[in-house]
Amino acid sequence: MTDRHHRPAPFGHPRAGSHRGSPATGSPTAGPPATGSPATGSPATGSPASQATGSPATGSPASSATGSPGGGSPATGSKTIDTGLRLLEILREHPDGLTISELARTADVHRNAVSRHLTALRNHRLVARNGTRFTLGLGILELGAAVRHRLRSAADGALQVLADDCRATAFISVLDTDEEVVALAVAEPRGSHIHVAYRPGNRHAVDRGAPGIAILSGRPPRPDEPPPVRDARRAGYSVTSGELQPGAWGLAVPIVPKGRPADASVGVVTIGAQEESDVAPRVLAAATEIVRLL
Repeated sequence: MTDRHHRPAPFGHPRAGSHRGSPATGSPTAGPPATGSPATGSPATGSPASQATGSPATGSPASSATGSPGGGSPATGSKTIDTGLRLLEILREHPDGLTISELARTADVHRNAVSRHLTALRNHRLVARNGTRFTLGLGILELGAAVRHRLRSAADGALQVLADDCRATAFISVLDTDEEVVALAVAEPRGSHIHVAYRPGNRHAVDRGAPGIAILSGRPPRPDEPPPVRDARRAGYSVTSGELQPGAWGLAVPIVPKGRPADASVGVVTIGAQEESDVAPRVLAAATEIVRLL
């Protein structure tokens, strides 16, 4: 995610006062200042004529029309949020942490601004500090636990059983956008010394790799869908080799809740090809069990 500058909508200006006010300035026309005439209003008394100009100094409707507390631009708040989220994404890619200077250089943001963002993120436990380095905080785990909670709960037991039965890394992947899938949960086989390292948060194109192709096969057919999706729809599962990582072999099945298109898949990934006829029934059974528990 990168910093984006959002152009705020043009601010509206209230209509100038009707008491002889100039349309261009909203200021009252010249009149005998000593008389305090009702027509012109004395500026010293804060009469209706002077208030109708919407002067920002008076806190009039013109100043509140920006929709931003303190008169700030909406684009400023949007940019602030965007920068904070960008810092979290950078820290996600650097588990050992980064210094303020390293974060500023990577994000292309002034170090003073980075320092302010880190203070706010630490207040919410989204960032932790270890000496001069900053890492993601434990608050991230609490937020992540609420993501697709029902699916994660339904898949928890079945995923570990699948990993142990196939002696392979098992995963749940979900459709994040129309173009990408993300690993939501991962279970590694117990007692296995060699297996594929696959962590939650890994993402890749939806049309590459068994997880994404399986999800597409569990959705309504499209005229332009690639042949692997059609093949997976006929077979009930997707098989790929070396598409996401050289030497890796994956098999995935769409998770299709009753009456809804698939937006998730369950599967396994191993080093080297496995016997499809042995692995596929196990993954299909895991998908069936997850759907039952949803």
